[in-house]
Parts: sequence; structure tokens; C-alpha cells
Amino acid sequence: MNTDAPAQAFERPSFGQAFLYWLKLGFVSFGGPAGQIAIMHADLVERRRWISEGRFLHALNYCMLLPGPEAQQLATYIGWLMFRTWGGIVAGVLFVLPSLFILIGLSWVYLAHGDVPAVAGVFYGIKPAVTALVAHAAWRIGSRTLKNAWLCGIALAAFVAIFALQVPFPLIVLAAGVIGFVGGRVAPASFTAGGGHGKAGRSAGAALIDDDTPTPEHALFGWRRFARVLVVCLGLWLAGMGALTALYGWNAVLTQMAWFFTKAALMTFGGAYAVLPYVFQGAVEHHGWLTAPQMIDGLALGETTPGPLIMVVAFVGYVGGWTKAIFGADALFLSGAVAATVVTFFTFLPSFFFILLGGPFIESTHGKLGFTAPLTGITAAVVGVIVNLAVFFAYHVLWPQGLSGRFDWMSALIGIAAAVALFRFKVGVIPVVLVAGLAGLVLTLLGN
Repeated sequence: MNTDAPAQAFERPSFGQAFLYWLKLGFVSFGGPAGQIAIMHADLVERRRWISEGRFLHALNYCMLLPGPEAQQLATYIGWLMFRTWGGIVAGVLFVLPSLFILIGLSWVYLAHGDVPAVAGVFYGIKPAVTALVAHAAWRIGSRTLKNAWLCGIALAAFVAIFALQVPFPLIVLAAGVIGFVGGRVAPASFTAGGGHGKAGRSAGAALIDDDTPTPEHALFGWRRFARVLVVCLGLWLAGMGALTALYGWNAVLTQMAWFFTKAALMTFGGAYAVLPYVFQGAVEHHGWLTAPQMIDGLALGETTPGPLIMVVAFVGYVGGWTKAIFGADALFLSGAVAATVVTFFTFLPSFFFILLGGPFIESTHGKLGFTAPLTGITAAVVGVIVNLAVFFAYHVLWPQGLSGRFDWMSALIGIAAAVALFRFKVGVIPVVLVAGLAGLVLTLLGN
């Protein structure tokens, strides 16, 4: 195949063809953000040539600077660039929708049949593997981010703040952003973002949306469009919050979930692992929607289903709706399903807002140190926060009855094996979780 063919040689996909692609992607987007971005790069840049390497990375760099799931935002951006607003909405929604349905089903199995020995055994093995996954995430982000003493100090301070002082996660993010802003002026070289995604190699050739393709008219900035997007997005949020408040009251479970996960969506700098401590503080410790062991199980389900890892919030919503029986004891499935849907809506609405509103500003914001230095500081703090999460998970997995109880040696062995597989042999997340679940099942059956 001639990789230097002109862009005109490629047939522009119809909206229906793009719809089918985004639908398929929603079912196969395993592997976390790195894997999901790699799939889109292989499909859209190398094989289909819908977008060039440069434009793809330009959009990705913008999405990496935003709170929220960068892979889902990247899909939304490309869909918007190709097919206007509805293209972005379809691409972003289909990236999430299959995962929502799958997690609703798995959450029901977990709650309705979780006491069955076989199911309990699988989750017994998965818990220590998830602990290893969180530790591996801290190492992966830290090795990419903590390039100097400034950033290492921010990470250490964040760990101490949340582990020893129980400082709320939002305050840690705010403080890290301020330090990054000041550091970007005092020591700019230390706060230059290294970037987590490099170029994937040489150019794949010409594309429909090429490096020199003019920006489509709908993607150009205009005050009228800016105001329209702002009004619609804020209107949707206000309508949702207003309806829940009017129907159930401000202190109702669904209303509080909507408010809490709106705030969580605005704090997901550095990926889903970064916001999990905040979700834990609110969902487990403050609201009591689920327990700490259930949170670990939910993370395991999120790791092994397609879609962004932040979809673990759908599990949190489902368990909270079920536990609180918001529609009565005879409608537990409905309670969980509605809560999961509400949580997903309010978690992802800001992502559409940032892409549709901020897309035209990409050229003016990308690469400016004044914009990226605070986010570099936040990412460094995220490393310390994730380490705290790993310590917390390890405590609950290895000492299930507390420090005064017995030490769970079998869980420790599974966790060590999972860590070796991840750190030493670079085994993927899904094989590690599946093998750990199988080991837990075998141990449970042998124990019986």
C-alpha cells in the first residue's frame, strides 16, 4: 500500500460507519487509557487514515491536560472534529455505554450471588491482585512524572498529608496546583511536563484530516457557539440536579451521588487511580454507600471490563443504590441500575463540556508552561495519593480482621505473584486478574 497517497484517495466515512466503529470500540477498549489510545491510534491513524499522526497527538495532548478520562475525551474530540457536535456525543457515549451495561450486570451478580463459595473465592483471589495493580500504577505514573527533587517532594508531602493527616483530596490537588504554578515561575525546567504518550513512530501517511487540513468551520471559535455549548451543558447539569432535588430532596441518595460525582469528575487529573482516594473518602467513609472490601472488588471489575477505569463509579453507584434500597426492598436491581446510570451521567458530563467548549482553544493553550506547570505539580501529588491507596488496600487485604487479627498469608502470596508478573514480566492487567481469580477459586474450593 502506498502510504504517501493523497488524502483525497481515501473515502470519507459516513456517519453510520463512524457510529459502528465507535460502538465496536466500546466493547473492545480494554487495557486502560494507554491500551485504549493505542487501539484508536492503530485504527484511526494507521489503518483507516481518518486523522493524521500530528492531529491525533495534538488532540491527545489537550485531553491529557483535562480532568477526566483522556481516552474517552480523545474519542469525543475526534468524533466532534469529523462530524460536528453529534459526532462527538455519539463517540463519547458509545465509549462508555457498553461498559455501563456490563457493570450493571456484573454488579447484580456480585450482590445477588456474592456469597456463593465459587464467586466469593474468585474475589478472594482478585483482591490482592488489585492491590498489586494499584502499586504498579503508582510506580508507572511516578517513573514518568517524578523527574526531580521538586516533584518527589510534592509526592512525599501528598502521601503524608492524606495518610497521616487525613487531608481531603481536593485540598491536596489545590495545594499541588499552587506549588506547580509557583514552581513553574521559580524553576520552570523542573515543572515542564514530560508527557506520558510519545509519538507512535513514523507518519502513517496522508489522512482525511491531515496535518495541513484546515480546521473545519464548526471547530473554529465563535462567541455564539461558545455561549450555546455553555448554556446547553450547564442546563443539562442544572436540569438533572434540579429534577433529583425536586423529586427526592437534596439529602437523598441519588441527589448526593449526583453532586458528589460531579465534584469527583473535576478532580480526575492523572487518571482514574488519582480520583479513587477521593471516591473512597466520600463513598465509603462519609456516605457509607459501600464498604472498603466492596470498593476493592469494584476496582477489580472495572479493570476487567471495557471502557475507562473510572467506570468503577458505576459499580459504586449500583452498590450504593442497592444497599440504600432507594426504591424499596422489592426493587433492588432497579435501585442499583438507576443509581449507576445517574452516577455515570454526572461523572462524564464534564468531559463533553470540556471537549465541546474547549476544542477551539486547543491551539492557544497547548504547550504553554503557565498552563501545564500546575498540572505537573498535581500529577506529582497524585503519585503520593495512589501510594496511600495501595497501602490502604494492602491493610484490608492482608489483615481482614484488623492488625489484631491474623495475617492472610495466601493473599500475600497471590499479591506478590501478581506484583512480580506486573513489574518484572510486564504481564497485562486482564491476565493477572483472571489468574488471581482462578487461584482464589481453587484455594476456596480446596479449603472447603
